[in-house]
Amino acid sequence: MTRAPWPAYAVRLKLLHPEDARRPWLFLLSLLFVTPPQGWLNWGQGARRYFPHIDFERFGWADPLRILLQLLWLALIAQPRRNDGGGALDSWRAAWRRLRGGLAWLLAALRRGLAWFAQRYPALFDYERLRRWEESLAANPWWESAAMRSLVYLSALALVAICVTTPFDEGSQAAFSGVLLLIALWVRRVPGQVTTLILMVFSAVVSTRYVWWRVTSTLNDDTWMNLTFGLLLLSAELFAWIVLLLGFFQSSWVLQRPIEPLPEDESKLPTVDVLIPIYNEPLRVLRPTVMAALRMDWPFDKLRVHVLDDGRREEVREFASRIGANYITREEHKHAKAGNINHALGVTDGEFVAIFDCDHIPTHSFLRSTMGGFLKDDQLSLVQTPHHFFSADPFERNLDTQGKVPNEGELFYGRVQDGNDLWNATFFCGSCAVLRRTHLMSVGGIATDTVTEDAHTSLKLHRSGYRSAYINRVQAAGLATESLSAHIGQRIRWARGMAQIFRCDNPLFGKGLTWAQRLCYLNAMLHFLNGMPRLIFLLSPLAFLFFHAYTIYAPALGIVLYVLPHMVFSVLCNSRMHSQFRRSFWGEVYETVLACYIIPPTTVALLFPGLGRFNVTAKGGVMEEDYVDWSISWPYLGLLAVILAGMGFGAYRLWNGLASEVGTVIVNLIWAGYNAMLLGVALAVARELRQVRVTHRVRAKLPVTLHLPDGRACRCHTLDYSEGGMALQLTSQSRLKLPRDTELDLSLRVEGRSYAFPCRLVFSKGDRLSVRFVDLTLPQQSDLVQCTFGRSDAWEEREERQEEESPMRSAVDIMRFGWHSLRGLLLLVLPLSLRARWSGLQWLASLLPRPPQPVRE
Repeated sequence: MTRAPWPAYAVRLKLLHPEDARRPWLFLLSLLFVTPPQGWLNWGQGARRYFPHIDFERFGWADPLRILLQLLWLALIAQPRRNDGGGALDSWRAAWRRLRGGLAWLLAALRRGLAWFAQRYPALFDYERLRRWEESLAANPWWESAAMRSLVYLSALALVAICVTTPFDEGSQAAFSGVLLLIALWVRRVPGQVTTLILMVFSAVVSTRYVWWRVTSTLNDDTWMNLTFGLLLLSAELFAWIVLLLGFFQSSWVLQRPIEPLPEDESKLPTVDVLIPIYNEPLRVLRPTVMAALRMDWPFDKLRVHVLDDGRREEVREFASRIGANYITREEHKHAKAGNINHALGVTDGEFVAIFDCDHIPTHSFLRSTMGGFLKDDQLSLVQTPHHFFSADPFERNLDTQGKVPNEGELFYGRVQDGNDLWNATFFCGSCAVLRRTHLMSVGGIATDTVTEDAHTSLKLHRSGYRSAYINRVQAAGLATESLSAHIGQRIRWARGMAQIFRCDNPLFGKGLTWAQRLCYLNAMLHFLNGMPRLIFLLSPLAFLFFHAYTIYAPALGIVLYVLPHMVFSVLCNSRMHSQFRRSFWGEVYETVLACYIIPPTTVALLFPGLGRFNVTAKGGVMEEDYVDWSISWPYLGLLAVILAGMGFGAYRLWNGLASEVGTVIVNLIWAGYNAMLLGVALAVARELRQVRVTHRVRAKLPVTLHLPDGRACRCHTLDYSEGGMALQLTSQSRLKLPRDTELDLSLRVEGRSYAFPCRLVFSKGDRLSVRFVDLTLPQQSDLVQCTFGRSDAWEEREERQEEESPMRSAVDIMRFGWHSLRGLLLLVLPLSLRARWSGLQWLASLLPRPPQPVRE
């Protein structure tokens, strides 16, 4: 008996129509879709306009796959378009020409108008006079009247409510935003903090109006996909809006606290225990910190330096003994750094405690700058100073931005902490700080409930009613994280700890805090919960490009008229507030680098706050060669691949899509392109550059006298210095012709005293030379630290920060970094792609969906 072929069985099981028996692979479509009554071949004859790339007369073996992809694309993305008389590309070109012409005309008109206005009303452009008028208005005695303040505040709130909630058509919205922008650009030129407050109000009003518009007018619930993607984006925007307003409040007015003087009678000065915890860091990292701490300007009998060694290493114990520091260890190593410090608090008895990480080298004047406030205010429990880093962090080193772009931490230590100080909400940062022992012990010592023991300790002190202070003057400097992986690991610990505090000791609840302190702590914690919102912002344009889902259900022009003012005012205001400490758009770079890595630990900490452990940040390492850290880069590569694929879909839509959707496609393409550039910068940071110096060099100009073997002395100054040597430049026109390895003596003068150090010539050319210190004794090493890193004015030049040129310049820099990174990645991948056969690429391209034939009425 002859067995029937399997297509016959497929026909019997109704997986294949009899007419399709000669094409048995069509049963694959029937596994996923209901077989048409007339069969797939006959159905295809009538529906072939939906499949312009398939020849139904000569059906191929890959055509079922093409049909499947086309059906999925039609179901999820595209619809048959109507012939509206013009292609999308032509409409886009015409719109672009109109936009360029309109912008050129508008800019020319603005220039003419401003020139006429300045000539007609010159007093309005006398910015110094306007500043004095603003300050006199702010200092007017009638502000002291509670009734007057209440009346002004209520009137302002009513005006803000009207501006936020009044619906405008597109023309009115453009006029409203344009007038506010012109006023903001004019006010922005007036110096002073009052102007900054005015710009904050403008930005808050425009951003709140945008959020109101988003909530009331742009959600689309006609499909679950539109609603889901729309709510995700809206939730991220609400989070960003809350953080924006909290940031405005936190930094609305910086205190800029002065240094309190100390009594001349040194017998009235209290005793200070200096605690330097260490675990497994190299001894060469610890050595200058201990040396500088021992040389701080404080009575010798009232200064005690303790090395807290949780690693129990013999070399550390021996060094502490030789240098004159106390050496403390413990039997049980519970609670990491916090437990180490708490153990030391139990075996010391100084009235005050100064804490330094093992790589933070204090200056000679540290205690003179921080202790005055304690003697004046008995309720002062904490004085914090900035953390400054003389080595480049991964962003500065791998992007070559050190000294050109402020590093990630400068915004917090330069502006935010000064703003916190106004509200008595200065955070303890774990190092470079002094605490009153009695107050610290009254809250149980350093907090051990979370892995960010420093911030949690300051929260407990503030809950107890104690005061804090921030001295915004660099009095210590240390080493930045040495690689991107170490940087991310450190931020993961901070994020986990802040999430633990948010979960276990939420500042919004409980007793003891003022409402201002609660908001300052809340903003700090929300900063570390921004991983998911940032990821949503990165992926949101793909909702439309891939799935035709409208995350913002509004015409493209409406989106531009609301989104652009929100972004422009936010950038203008933050540039005015933070330009010395954070360049525009760089915050998004830092968030993009960290987003994928802080989502898991913060989520776990919110759900299970007891999990997680303290991890020590590696410092003082070297890198023998350049390399790309692919292990840390894979999230950026994955996101970049998805975004580039979405941009490919967008370009396809732009070419073949509906003319009415050109604007929406362009908006999403620009958004996705910007996100791709951010990811390009993240990949650039992951390319670790070679770092072989064990001791980091610090650029500085210090007077030096060089003593030659023949007895002559040459005056010169340093170009940079390190613990191992110096680069020098002669101050005269003379040239030294000395052989390499010539033995010299170098003298430095500090605090009215001169110190000499033996050295050896390493390099000499023209008026420049380099020397290496040789055979320094331990006292000489201590003297060298005192003459360099420990000088009272060692970091004053770092406090003279430059203003941002313009937000546009920062945007261009980010685009440049991102493009160079993406171009390098393309050059790396391109040779691999060229190995594929051209016919294979053509076959893969043939599988791509095609737009349906136009429906003609």
